[in-house]
Amino acid sequence: QVQLVESGGGLVQAGGSLRLSCAASIRILSSNAPAWYRQAPGKQRELVARITDDGSTNYADSVKGRFTISRDNAKNTMYLQMNSLKPEDTAGYYCNLVNVAVGARIRDYWGQGTQVTVSS
Repeated sequence: QVQLVESGGGLVQAGGSLRLSCAASIRILSSNAPAWYRQAPGKQRELVARITDDGSTNYADSVKGRFTISRDNAKNTMYLQMNSLKPEDTAGYYCNLVNVAVGARIRDYWGQGTQVTVSS
């Protein structure tokens, strides 16, 4: 059973910082394109940041220059460093891996989500 366990969310004032972590029960491969998504109440889930299979990073325009995605292969963990947080960053944040092979199956996996609340 593949598990993604997130941590690091919380309540922070605008302008503050948080670092989210997502620990995987499997080795994260480049082909898994580790990513962070977020979903605010009443809105669709949106991509925040992703590490592509060639190692480059993609960010939503709204977080460019403020958020940084990274991974630690030795710990099978991915991170999202969030700086200069704004109230509009308030959402549930979810980590994601794609193309995970488990036996004969290939599927995507999601973490359970961690809440980030930014007060003004």
